Amino acid sequence: MKKYHLLTSVILIVGICLFSSCKETQDRQSLVSLMEQYLAALPKHDPSVLPLSPDVKLVENTEPTPIGKGLWETVTGGPGSFKIFVADPVNGEVAFMGVIEENHKPTILGARLKVVAGNITEIDHLVVHSGDQPLNPNMKAPRRDFIEKVDPSHRVHRDQMLKIADSYYEAIIQDNGTIAPFADECQRRENGGITAYYYNQPPEEAAKDDFSVFRKMKCSDQLSTGVMSYITDIDRRRILAIDEEMGLVFAFSIFVHNGEPEIMKITGVPGITERPNRYGPFDLPAAHVFKISDGKIINIEAIGYIAPHGIRNGWE
Repeated sequence: MKKYHLLTSVILIVGICLFSSCKETQDRQSLVSLMEQYLAALPKHDPSVLPLSPDVKLVENTEPTPIGKGLWETVTGGPGSFKIFVADPVNGEVAFMGVIEENHKPTILGARLKVVAGNITEIDHLVVHSGDQPLNPNMKAPRRDFIEKVDPSHRVHRDQMLKIADSYYEAIIQDNGTIAPFADECQRRENGGITAYYYNQPPEEAAKDDFSVFRKMKCSDQLSTGVMSYITDIDRRRILAIDEEMGLVFAFSIFVHNGEPEIMKITGVPGITERPNRYGPFDLPAAHVFKISDGKIINIEAIGYIAPHGIRNGWE
């Protein structure tokens, strides 16, 4: 009789697992806590304290990297005051954008963990090595939008958030800012530098900035001028974490530049009809965090670094 009940219980458990795929769901805070645990382990150079899957894969700056190597060897301090967390319990993804310390210098990091049944199965590091460049003052603390929840009445469904994030990339490569639903006040920052809607740029700074007229524009208006036409494509788009509670979307991508056209045609800017493309061929691995509310992109934080043209992303 006991054997019968035991067999019945086993069958019931197996049936439940088959129906639910035995997927352990985690709430938003537990995912954030796991990322905090991961970031705390980095400067201790001890990945053994983490719940790593036996076949966990780490890609750092587009290169598959053994656990314990790369950033695991060079980090000397955990996150500072600039830290943004994007947690997605539905997909089991959690991402971080912020500033850590590498070789005793402030360094920008974009990181992503894939979590399955409580174990980390995938890891991304996008590291903007500081070198001799000082950290932009805007990287001292995140803007309030990125650390405050979106009121439930202003949230949109995760499927729509994904489409909105992807439309940003399309707006760039199609030179049409109306493709993406930008809020008028949307400001884009790249490694801390303001690259769109820098409405209050100091005159002395603007005088030395040949991009100033475009930098002051609203996001939508700027992309419609053609000033970004030196970007050939934005591919390997990996929109990984959608945080409905915070209204945040985290994505990796590679901005591809083949060096063409040599002259960019500019429209809608009084007195400017063209702009030389002096950049040449290169690629730019990037991470973006989009703040979305009421179906619009409210603000953008982006990080990235220049890499050789034609690179792979490490996951292909």
